[in-house]
Amino acid sequence: MRGPFELLCEAQRNLERGSEVGRRCALIFFDDAIEVCISTYLGLHPIQRKGKTYKKEKVTKWLANFHSRLDFLDAELTERKRIWEVDRGTIVWSHDYRNDQYHAGRKGIPDQHVLGEARRAALWVFAFLLDVPDAEDVLASAVAALAGPPPPEPNPTYDRAIDAEYGVIEIEGQKYYTSEILFSVDYPAYADLGARLDAPQRGNDEAEDE
Repeated sequence: MRGPFELLCEAQRNLERGSEVGRRCALIFFDDAIEVCISTYLGLHPIQRKGKTYKKEKVTKWLANFHSRLDFLDAELTERKRIWEVDRGTIVWSHDYRNDQYHAGRKGIPDQHVLGEARRAALWVFAFLLDVPDAEDVLASAVAALAGPPPPEPNPTYDRAIDAEYGVIEIEGQKYYTSEILFSVDYPAYADLGARLDAPQRGNDEAEDE
């Protein structure tokens, strides 16, 4: 089972995609993150949670279902003298909404309010239990890293050099610049060819400047 942070990352990535499927998946992942976060915390070694211990029978009871996990969260908030930053009723409502869509076949796409509440709850539970004060920033950094570098863009200098050498290609009556085709199907070859063809011209330009 994936950890709570991986679920948060997947939820955020799906949310940012903005598609109907992405929004459905985001709701599922945010909701799952709450349950997994609580079960992960209860499964930690005491040294990983500042020496806190819990009786085995209580842990078994708390892990029984979603609502019993929230019972643990309520007990932990009371013990730490903290409050529900996201109302328990809101968390249950979001969970029930997810279940209606996922299990009962309810039609429709989660709206921004539902997704916003589910996201807020998941981030809060994660930050509270696992002591991550800057959870929002940590999540944003992780999602940005997962996105990887931006896709390459055409180089006008390479385009001119390639098209001057190879011209236009006709496919099924449609005409395309060679640079356009090569860029689309094999960017490394496009960049290599463009650099090689442009080198003599660049050398001539530099010689004229001297």
